[in-house]
Amino acid sequence: MPQIVMAVQDAGNRVDGSVRGKAYAFLEKLSANDALPGLHIEPIQNSTDSRVRTGRVSQFWRAVLFKVQGSGTEAHYVYLGVWPHDNAIDVAKKVRLTFNPVTGITQVTAESPADRVGAGDEHGTAIGDATTATPLVALGLSLEDLVEELGFESDIAVGALEASDEDALLELAAGLVPWQGSALIALASGESVAEVKASLAIEEMRTDDGPDEDTNLIAGLKHPAAAMQFTFVEEDEELRRIIEEGDFAAWKVFLHPEQRRYVEQTSSGPFRLSGGAGTGKTVVLLHRARRLHRADPSARIVLTTFTKTLAEGMKRELRSLDPTVVLADKLGDAGVLVVGIDAAVSAAIRTNSAHMSAAVSAVLGDRSERIAARLVDSDERWRDAVASSDADLPADLRHAAFFQAEYDMVVVPGRITSRDGYFKARRPGRGVALDRVRRAEVWKVVESYRARSSIDGGIDFGEAAAVAAEALGRRSSPLVDHVLVDEGQDLRPTHWQFLRALVPEGQDDLFIAEDAHQRIYGQRVVLGRLGIKIVGRSRRLQLNYRTTAQNLHFAVQVLETGGYSDLESDAAEVSGYRSARLGPAPQLIRADNLTQELDACADLVRAWVTAGAAPDSIGILVRDATQAQQVSRGLDERGTKVRVVTNQAQTAKDPVVMTMHRAKGMEFSRVVIFGADSSLMPAQYVLKGLTDQERDDAVLRERSLFYVAATRARDELVVLWTGDPSEFFERATS
Repeated sequence: MPQIVMAVQDAGNRVDGSVRGKAYAFLEKLSANDALPGLHIEPIQNSTDSRVRTGRVSQFWRAVLFKVQGSGTEAHYVYLGVWPHDNAIDVAKKVRLTFNPVTGITQVTAESPADRVGAGDEHGTAIGDATTATPLVALGLSLEDLVEELGFESDIAVGALEASDEDALLELAAGLVPWQGSALIALASGESVAEVKASLAIEEMRTDDGPDEDTNLIAGLKHPAAAMQFTFVEEDEELRRIIEEGDFAAWKVFLHPEQRRYVEQTSSGPFRLSGGAGTGKTVVLLHRARRLHRADPSARIVLTTFTKTLAEGMKRELRSLDPTVVLADKLGDAGVLVVGIDAAVSAAIRTNSAHMSAAVSAVLGDRSERIAARLVDSDERWRDAVASSDADLPADLRHAAFFQAEYDMVVVPGRITSRDGYFKARRPGRGVALDRVRRAEVWKVVESYRARSSIDGGIDFGEAAAVAAEALGRRSSPLVDHVLVDEGQDLRPTHWQFLRALVPEGQDDLFIAEDAHQRIYGQRVVLGRLGIKIVGRSRRLQLNYRTTAQNLHFAVQVLETGGYSDLESDAAEVSGYRSARLGPAPQLIRADNLTQELDACADLVRAWVTAGAAPDSIGILVRDATQAQQVSRGLDERGTKVRVVTNQAQTAKDPVVMTMHRAKGMEFSRVVIFGADSSLMPAQYVLKGLTDQERDDAVLRERSLFYVAATRARDELVVLWTGDPSEFFERATS
């Protein structure tokens, strides 16, 4: 049977659903038998490439393909897309399928060979004669580096070396085949030629590796970097989805070689993949879950993240990526269980009821098993415990935030059940020193907190994770074979203890995606202290696939004055992040009062919709739920219909208003950050009464929250505020 190979679809070649259905029928027949007369697979006279063919999709529509026979009995057909008849002929005459002898990558280009003759000679001396070094020349790169080491065509290499600034380089990269564009962006960001070759899996190849050119082309289609432009279709269902699902299919199927490496690698223990917003960490997790499932359909795989909303989103995307993946219903079932971390904890507690009494005693002391009857939010309980306690503590320690952090970071992970145990406990990273006298007073509040839980049978989320971990440790056999974690920076210490207990140590046990710069919920965690050893098994993604270079530059500036550390307690770098996309610079708009700010927001939304933006591709992000309601009412009064996103699913197609926290994991074409003034970013009510260390960490989380909001924008970003701007972006306003 012929092998179908799909090329990335040109953004300008979008066809409606009826044509996609006909294209699927055409390719389905082609994959079964390319000799069927109704397909009309025909060569094109006067074409640049003798392998190009057109095929009849209908009387009006034609498919453009390359037929690569090689030495096999069945041909490979590289499918480029569908066009009206005359357009298809024009496209077919110009395109070429070529094998790059330097890199070993097959690629599609739209220029004829004559366009490049002498290009290097024509411009060769201009580079050396330039009085002002261009960006790539200033980095020490030469024509030889680009042509002989990376396989760039000479005219492209000259254009890259002559590009006067970063924007010119990005514009050039956007018009190149995917692997070349990626290589150029990496070079511009300071990576060496050797580092670029390694990330793209480029190796030196001889021009005579294969017995003929077709054989080389087929081998080049299978190169890891070629997967950025092509994918092999292995089954009819996969073919149907690629054609019918349009943009999502292209985004999910075509991986950068560096991403693919982490999808396919085997690790001897826990592995951590870090990377900024939009670098594709979640995409790697989805593909990795799919790969593990395909390799062993009986494997029990858990894909988890911090919130239920993010988990539901990953479940939808995994189903769209591959509907054949079995989605498990509960812990211990074969397939992929996509679940929020706290829901996974609850499931483990239900599954291990026989061990609950011992587990509760180990974590919380001599308490009734009924304490695990229901999950409760701890905020109000800590406020009550602090208010009702007669503990003799200074004012800055009589704060619910301090006790909650102390409990979550020290008491529960340490399985401390008595005052004497707390006296001996180590408190790394807590900052505030506590002598024996103060520890005794702190313990009074802890006992008050636990006493209420013992009375009403409630258990908080951190306690539940610790109890589940203890119960899992008492099982005779594991429930899970592989665990994949997204948004790892937001998990509690006891969440990590739970995950470590959930899957036995071994090959491909834990795969963790995290970004220290997006920690907006929990405290800083060091995995090595929680039994998860990652030393030597950690890598970082740097290429942003979502945000334009202009928006990314603005967002990274927000982080530069913060002090971030990752899950291994190393400094989390902000340097090196780059984007392949260009767009307008972010707009920073100051209003004199709230009325003006709402007017400006309404004007922006109306202008975008009038210009053709899909209303639901517009996001208005605010600091909290109270502000969301205020903005919604204000825009409604101005005739601009929006919807406030809450926990309930909403299907309306209006622009959305949501909190910055809820926007985590989402993206919009256009984003307005509303109310970014000094009183709300950071939110002063969050900082009130905290100790110095707790305040510093809260400000860091607020800074991360603003970074998260700014990186939700794919194309346009606008920041609105009244009065004094937030300290997070005041550099950009000066």
